[in-house]
Amino acid sequence: MENQRYKRGIEALRRVNEEGITNLIRSMDDVAPDLARYVIEFAYGDIYTRPGLHTKQRELCIVAALTALGNREDQLRDHIQAALNVGCTRQELVETILMMAVYAGFPAAIKGMQIAREMLLRE
Repeated sequence: MENQRYKRGIEALRRVNEEGITNLIRSMDDVAPDLARYVIEFAYGDIYTRPGLHTKQRELCIVAALTALGNREDQLRDHIQAALNVGCTRQELVETILMMAVYAGFPAAIKGMQIAREMLLRE
C-alpha cells in the first residue's frame, strides 16, 4: 500500500520528469526496489515538496549540486531535463553551471556544461 510520502513524491516526480522516475524504478525493480522507494518517499515526498522554494529553484539547486559533485552524469541529465520541463531557461541553466566553476572547480563546471550542451541541443 502506498503511503502519503510516496504519493507526494511520485506526484512531484511525475510533474517534473516522468521519464526519469520511470527509468529509476525500472533500473531498481529487480535488484533493490526499496532504493527507488526511498528516493521517492524521502527525497521527493519529504524534502522536494517542502514549502519555501519554487520547483524551478529546486531544480537549479539540484543541477548545481550534481555539477559540483562532478560524477553524477546520469542524474545531472535527468535534472537538466526536469529543469527544462518546469520552465528553467537555457540561460538559467548555463549560469547555474558556470557558477560552479568558482565553487567546485573548472573541471566540474566544464563537464556539467558539456552535459548541458548535449541536453540543450536536443531541444
